[in-house]
Amino acid sequence: MPDAFADLVGQDEAVDTLRRAAVAANAVLRGPAPSPEGAAPGDPGAGMTHAWIFTGPPGSGRSVAARAFAAALQCVHGTGCGTCPGCHTTMAGTHADVRLVVPEGLSIGVGEMRALVLRAASTPSGGRWQVVVIEDADRLTEAAGNALLKAVEEPPPRTVFLLCAPSTHPDDISVTLRSRCRVVPLRQPPPDAVAEVLARRDGVAPDVARWAAAAAQGHVGRARRLARDPEARKRRDAVLAVPRRLTGVGAAFDAASALIEAAEAEAEASVAESDAAERAALETALGAGGTGRGAAGAMRGAAGQLKDLERRQKSRATRAQRDALDRALVDLAGFYRDALTIALRAPVAPVHTDTAAIAEAGAQRWHAEGALRRLEAVLECRAAIEANVKPRIAVEAMMLALWKG
Repeated sequence: MPDAFADLVGQDEAVDTLRRAAVAANAVLRGPAPSPEGAAPGDPGAGMTHAWIFTGPPGSGRSVAARAFAAALQCVHGTGCGTCPGCHTTMAGTHADVRLVVPEGLSIGVGEMRALVLRAASTPSGGRWQVVVIEDADRLTEAAGNALLKAVEEPPPRTVFLLCAPSTHPDDISVTLRSRCRVVPLRQPPPDAVAEVLARRDGVAPDVARWAAAAAQGHVGRARRLARDPEARKRRDAVLAVPRRLTGVGAAFDAASALIEAAEAEAEASVAESDAAERAALETALGAGGTGRGAAGAMRGAAGQLKDLERRQKSRATRAQRDALDRALVDLAGFYRDALTIALRAPVAPVHTDTAAIAEAGAQRWHAEGALRRLEAVLECRAAIEANVKPRIAVEAMMLALWKG
C-alpha cells in the first residue's frame, strides 16, 4: 500500500518520530486515545507540537519530510496512509488547508510572510489542521522571521508550522524561532538506499541507479536527474573535465568562464518556460489583446505589475544560476575528494567511479596535501558564493587555486 513517507529515503528514525506525532495529533482531534504502540503516555517521542524544523544536508529530504508529515496530519486515519483524500490532495499540492511556501528568489519577504500568517490563522476547512510548510526557511529576511515568530509564539489552536532549513545555526534560523520549534534532524541518505528507491519508484536499471546514487553523494533529486536526464550527465562530464584543462593562467580563466556560462544556460533553460507562462497569464488578466472600451487604458496602467513580475523573475533566475553552479561545484569537490582518499589509501568507495583512473593519476601527482588544498579551494568557493561574493570572481579565484595547488 502507498505511504506518505515512502519517498523519505534512509530516514527511519525521523519517520518513526513523525508517525508518532501524527498519531498524537489525531488523538487531539478525536479526544483521548491509547498511546501509539511502543510509546508510554507522556513519551516525548509521541508528542505533537505546533512548530517543527526539519534540518539536514542538501538532498536529505527536508521538504519531502515536511510534506509527508503535512499529509499525515491531514490523513483521515492519522497515519499518513497515502490513499485517503487528505493524503492524496496534500501530496499533490491541492489541499485547501496546506500552504506551501517555496522561495522563488533569494529571500522570503515580510509582506509574503504576513499574508501567509494571516491566512493560516483561519479555521481549517476540513476540520483537521491548517499546515504551513516553509521550504528554505533560512532565506527568511529578518522582518519576515519576526512576523513568523509572532505567529509561532501565539499560534492558532489548529495551525502547524513546518520549517525546512540546513541547520539550527543562527545563520540559518534565528535562536528565538528555533527555541519554539521541535527539531527533526535528517541525515545524508546512504547510496544504497538512494539506488533502491530509484530502481523501485523510477524504474531505473540497478547498475545505473547505483552509479547515479554514488555520483550524487546522497542527494536524491540529483541522483534522479543523473539517472534520467542525458543533458545532466553531459554537464557533469564537462565539470569533471575541468582538472585536466587547468594547464595555465589563461586556461584557468577559460575554465571559470565555461563553468559560469554553463550554469547560466542551465538556469535560463529551467526558468524560461515558467517565465513566459507567468507573463502571458498576467497580461491576459490585465486585458492584453482585448478590444473592448478601456482595454488599452488597462494595459497602460499595468506597467507597474509587469515590472514587479520581471523583478521577481530576475531574482528567481539568479537563484537558479547559483543552484546550478553549486551542483557543479559539488561534483568538482567529489573528484578532489576521490583523489584525496586514494592518496591516503582510505578504504572508501569513490564518488565518481567513472573518473577513478583520472583521480588516481591526480593523487600520484599532487599527493594528499595537494589534493586537500584543491578540495578546500572548491569548498571555499561554495562558501564565498553563499556569502554573496560575485560568482564569477569566486570561481576565477578557485580555478587559479586549483591550478597552483
